[in-house]
Amino acid sequence: MKRISLARLSKAALAFLWLLSLNVMASDDLRQLGLSVFGVMPHSMPGSEKDSPEQIELGKNLYFETALSGNGSQSCNSCHDLDKSGSGTEPLSVSVGALGKLGTRNSLTTWNAGFQFVQFWDGRAKTLSEQAKSPILNPLEMAMSSEEEAVVRLKEKGYKPQFDKAFPHDENALSFNNITQALAAFQRTLVTQDRFDDWLMGDDNALSEQEVRGMKRFVTAGCHACHNGPLMGGQLFMKMGLVNPYPNKVDKGRASVTGSRADNFIFKVPTLRNVGKTSPYFHDGAVFSLEQAVRDTAWHQLGVKLNERDVEDMTAFLQSLDNKKKIEFSNHE
Repeated sequence: MKRISLARLSKAALAFLWLLSLNVMASDDLRQLGLSVFGVMPHSMPGSEKDSPEQIELGKNLYFETALSGNGSQSCNSCHDLDKSGSGTEPLSVSVGALGKLGTRNSLTTWNAGFQFVQFWDGRAKTLSEQAKSPILNPLEMAMSSEEEAVVRLKEKGYKPQFDKAFPHDENALSFNNITQALAAFQRTLVTQDRFDDWLMGDDNALSEQEVRGMKRFVTAGCHACHNGPLMGGQLFMKMGLVNPYPNKVDKGRASVTGSRADNFIFKVPTLRNVGKTSPYFHDGAVFSLEQAVRDTAWHQLGVKLNERDVEDMTAFLQSLDNKKKIEFSNHE
């Protein structure tokens, strides 16, 4: 018979008692649970203290600039919408590029992107500025022919004075590197605010009983193992289909970057902040319903079949993460 060590038995007993205690937790105890597992969103992103107002404003303009696409038809905002839906993404499974070509993955939201440990689903970029280079030059996305062409386009549109102000110490201020630096500076302002944080900070009226119940079930189900910290994700890679295989076997995820079979179907765990507004879900955008995404994630990642009350409660909790922050985009159509 397989032996179980006293230490393992004790840990299992403690875990059981902890889960049992969640059923009788008072409001203040549940708030402490939320603070310990998640915590409140920071007010600013790492590196934002170095961004000047001129760089941020330039980056904001560039985010909406269609001259950065090969045929002048698309901007960053085309696939990461901030001024209409405000979601920082789009309601398509995969994006359609400037030349009409389909992308291969669902577009991630630009909200809170700078807090995450890597960029893209496969983590192939480490920073926001590094990430910004790829869509501009990718033939499936904005399809700009070269870095030099991007610079020429912006000079023709009269951007040079803005770059000179934003990067006053650079002899050649209007450069491709500074294009991406300015875009990163603007994106570092995209920090969400939501009712869950209001509740964590002491506002008892910010969440309904169902939403609080959903948070508790989120934890007891084990979802917080990957979706923890203030972002509720965005801080590690995980296999898609960890317990029960995910249907999509075409996209190998991080393996396409590393070349290692050990990284097959490994993807960045997405943040859940504002998740109610960022449908469709998963790397392939296969699911449009948040309720179905909750069911599928529990099954594929945890091997758990949730009952309908759990699905409703957890979905309600996730919708309490909807972003309340508004950004003024009056200068953009």
